[in-house]
Amino acid sequence: MHIDQATINTRRHCVMAGKYNQDWMAALPPSLSALPLANLAIPGSHDSFSFWVDEKSPVAPDQGASIKRLAKISLVKRVMKKWSVTQNLTFKEQLESGIRYFDLRVSSKPEEAGPDIFFIHGLYGIKVWDGLKEINDFLTNHDKEVVLLDFNHFYAMDYGHHLYLVKMLKEVFGNKLCIADCVENITLQHLWEKKKQHQVLIFYHYNIWNDYSFLWPGNKMPAPWANTTNVHKLIQFLETTLGERSKRGTFHVSQAILTPRAKTIVRGLKSGLKNTLVHRNLPVILNWVKTQRPGALGVNIITSDFVELVDFAETVIGLNYLLLKGKKDSS
Repeated sequence: MHIDQATINTRRHCVMAGKYNQDWMAALPPSLSALPLANLAIPGSHDSFSFWVDEKSPVAPDQGASIKRLAKISLVKRVMKKWSVTQNLTFKEQLESGIRYFDLRVSSKPEEAGPDIFFIHGLYGIKVWDGLKEINDFLTNHDKEVVLLDFNHFYAMDYGHHLYLVKMLKEVFGNKLCIADCVENITLQHLWEKKKQHQVLIFYHYNIWNDYSFLWPGNKMPAPWANTTNVHKLIQFLETTLGERSKRGTFHVSQAILTPRAKTIVRGLKSGLKNTLVHRNLPVILNWVKTQRPGALGVNIITSDFVELVDFAETVIGLNYLLLKGKKDSS
């Protein structure tokens, strides 16, 4: 896996700055750790695994036939990589910076024999097994931190592939897996009090979930998508969908992301997603985040591209302390 020097420098800076957030859940005061996770502000990443994609591999099954034909030209894959990568930090680095929700899209690789499953976003990323192990290693060393893994897109996967993936999840996380329950019952204190601490909630958007007690149905993790390149339309959409959030029974993802159109990509062929859309709009998005408040009718999970470019995780985590101010004001 080749990583350029600029990315290495960015990671080094972010890891040093983000280490303070690696145990942020453990550091919450009791009045916050007693609240349902659905009422807390939790930072997440969009296309969480896309810190590395393989431009030498075939185009992934989430792309149409026309893109696959174009990708026979080597330059096209280089352009695809610039627009497929939405994160710079590895899973471990994201966890250390405070990220606790992961947006996961997976696929088999039809071009190869064997059951291996990969993360994908336009191009193939790392093997799912490797990513899960990296997350599990972090959790073993930080036993009061909890993650939410949202498997929301599956490609080129038959029933056998799903069985293989579910078996993998059980093998990697074992007793860390949290049994699906009433959403309001899931507090940090509830998870910590278990004899074998539960640290992993898995949301699975495929109907095999009801065969396994540790798989949460995908409809418990709604994630409305604005599908716009306009940051002001995005903010309006986030406000509207928050207003429509269910009071009980689900988590809620605010996808604070901009999505390129075909013409956006054509205009920014060389610059890529980060330099075309993300850099200039992240400050506006972060300002919106700063105005939010968690709670039953407030924000819950907020996701972003390139989570290290601004103080994203730290800002989202900080929103939780507004709930303490509310308690003091009402007492």
